[in-house]
Amino acid sequence: MADDRPSEETGTPRPARPAPQQLSATDASFLLQERESAHMHIGGVAVFEGPAPDHDEVLAHIERRLSMVPRFRQKLAQPPLGLTRPWWIDDPDFNLDYHLRRSSLPRPGGQRQLQTLVGRLFSQRLDRERPLWEMYLVEGLEDGRFALITKAHHALVDGISGVDLASVILDVQPEPADMPVQPWLRHPGPPRAELLAREVSGLLRTPLALAQEAGSQVLYPSRFRHRWRTLTRTAESLGSQLLDPAPALPLNGPIGPHRRFAARHLSLDEVKAIKNRENATINDVVLTVVTGALRHWLESRGVETEGLEVRALVPVNRRTETERGLLGNRIALLRASLPVYEDSPTLRLRTVRDRMNELKRSRQLAAADTIIGLSSFAPPTILAQASRLNFSTRLFNLIVTNVPGPQLPIYLLGRELESMAPVAFLPTDHALSIAIFSYNGTITFGLLGDYERMGDIDDLADALQQALQELASAEESPKVARPHGPRAAKTVVP
Repeated sequence: MADDRPSEETGTPRPARPAPQQLSATDASFLLQERESAHMHIGGVAVFEGPAPDHDEVLAHIERRLSMVPRFRQKLAQPPLGLTRPWWIDDPDFNLDYHLRRSSLPRPGGQRQLQTLVGRLFSQRLDRERPLWEMYLVEGLEDGRFALITKAHHALVDGISGVDLASVILDVQPEPADMPVQPWLRHPGPPRAELLAREVSGLLRTPLALAQEAGSQVLYPSRFRHRWRTLTRTAESLGSQLLDPAPALPLNGPIGPHRRFAARHLSLDEVKAIKNRENATINDVVLTVVTGALRHWLESRGVETEGLEVRALVPVNRRTETERGLLGNRIALLRASLPVYEDSPTLRLRTVRDRMNELKRSRQLAAADTIIGLSSFAPPTILAQASRLNFSTRLFNLIVTNVPGPQLPIYLLGRELESMAPVAFLPTDHALSIAIFSYNGTITFGLLGDYERMGDIDDLADALQQALQELASAEESPKVARPHGPRAAKTVVP
């Protein structure tokens, strides 16, 4: 079924068409979760010093690097019967000029104008008939700068692996590395008959794989006992989370397709100083900053924070060393309780630190890994149900994800990267997500919100700076935790 006809130019056999690659269960779940008001794309807003390069210069630069991420030339192929997961196939009509677009900000080209543009771009779904990414070169920023806005579907890249098109087009030296264009042959897509044969073959292999798995448990009783204990703990973990729902907050409820965006840049040195003082991690500190900001924001909305814990979904990288550098998703989703009830910044941090340590040792992580493994056998209908449950407002109020970045200057065609603001996504009925990215001494918080529900998203963004300042000046706070824990949260009508 591969196209191995002789090349018209040379008469030599044409290289075989690459075989379709099936999406993992996790990747497919992000496709199944997408709705008209829930776009499952992620991205970033990179601001560079100096004037923007010419459009053709950027096109040529990206063309030279595309061989490092061939998935960005691929599109989805749906199974004819809809009984297995989709495949990635080469797009024979791939047009780089379609994916790289140019825009300009209205005067004065400040942060507000840039944030408005980001909100509008992330309000639009990606075209499922093309490779699932777009890139916008934005001119007209104040002080003679320009921006690069990237947008890719979560099924394409997980945002944690650190490998996507935006990362491979950047260099650690002002002078771009000399990379020749790798030849890329356009092949026609696989015929429907081939996809149907692959779908049927996959359906037939699933019972065999399950039988082999069951047989291995019989032959190796210790493996069976370990798997049984893991499954039991997984069920207990999921059951306990469903029986202890996230509180009802203004963060949750019906959302529309339109978005607002805000970004704030904080000092990484300040975060590290707090981390060292409290024997915590950078992730502990940024989660505490988010907790303090949410406390101030909720109180500004008239929400009673006494006894209140906000439930955050925190993605955790589960890639092994051998999986580093691969596209696709290999993440576990953990649910952390943020103590917005705590008015002492220091005790707030210590509570977050201790809870995150407990969470890493808890059954949640084992349960997440078990679900990743078992979902490979699930048909799309079951996978869709599991995906909806995984992103239910019963389990969490908002997504908070932290990705460490390089701590040295990086460049695009000789222009130094000044800042990078990450953009996460909004699942159904979730009005806010917060993504954090550190780069060259700065830690940037990117807030994506529903346009109608988060009209005060800039107030929440400003509260992040306030929460960090409170932590930085809180050395004289009590040294022990308070004897009382959080009381039952009052139900808050969104």
